[in-house]
Amino acid sequence: MLAPKKLKHRKHHRPQTKGQATTSNTIAFGSFGLKAITGGWIEARQIEAARRVMTRYTKRGGKIWIRIFPHRPITSKGTQVTMGGGKGVPEHYIAVVRPGMIMFEMDGITEQQAKEAMGLAAYKLPVKAKFIAKK
Repeated sequence: MLAPKKLKHRKHHRPQTKGQATTSNTIAFGSFGLKAITGGWIEARQIEAARRVMTRYTKRGGKIWIRIFPHRPITSKGTQVTMGGGKGVPEHYIAVVRPGMIMFEMDGITEQQAKEAMGLAAYKLPVKAKFIAKK
């Protein structure tokens, strides 16, 4: 699973998913992409699940680029912990996705194969997404 090697701050504030994506909103590497329509948080294990389903569907053909990375730690306190006592320990990492962001890219396969693989990957993610092709 993806996780940062080093962090500037161990615990972060909760991020905003409002507004349109200003970066990573065009296809840069491949010919086909998966674009987020809604905003949200994507956990590292959800990114890995999407990557695995795309790789298996294409039978390891073509090339896949993952354009999002889970930098942000999410903390939680244990069960039966009383109020107070500070913030909880980092539990997992998330990638903050805004509407319009390209999450995955593919190249080296046909458009029909890429569309089907991206559709399977979109099913694994907590945000709505659509398939786009480079013009």
